[in-house]
Amino acid sequence: MAQTLIDGVRLRQQRINVDERGFLMEIMRPDWDIFQKFGQAYVTSAYPGVVKAWHYHKRQWDHFTCIRGMMKVALYDGREDSPTRGIVNEVIIGERNPVLIRIPPLVHHGFKCIGTEEAMIINLPTEPYDYEHPDEFRLPPDTKEIPYDWGLTPGLKHG
Repeated sequence: MAQTLIDGVRLRQQRINVDERGFLMEIMRPDWDIFQKFGQAYVTSAYPGVVKAWHYHKRQWDHFTCIRGMMKVALYDGREDSPTRGIVNEVIIGERNPVLIRIPPLVHHGFKCIGTEEAMIINLPTEPYDYEHPDEFRLPPDTKEIPYDWGLTPGLKHG
């Protein structure tokens, strides 16, 4: 069943080119309509069952793709003036579903490794990380402010 995407969120199915030597997958190109600008590139990972959530940015757009394992990415639109306020999106990405997700500023997001081994996401945000004034604001994964259940075990430390 198709879900209504949060305003500003875009998904781009990635193409994997395979031959007898291996494979190649382009992650981002400036001539794609999902591209905005380049700030930096980094890799983040999660171990099986680990949740890294919730956070959002005030200025930065994120562009996630999972290059190893499988991740469940959840997004929540809490923006006051958004036509999709209150909507939650859930997207499964990874080796078996190579998708690039564009995440707008002020949209809460997080991810959970849903496989049996460590999973890795490459993020291409529009802004470089500012060590003096980080554009990152956090809520715990089990916050009551976001109507989403990560399936966490009570009493265990997550994210």
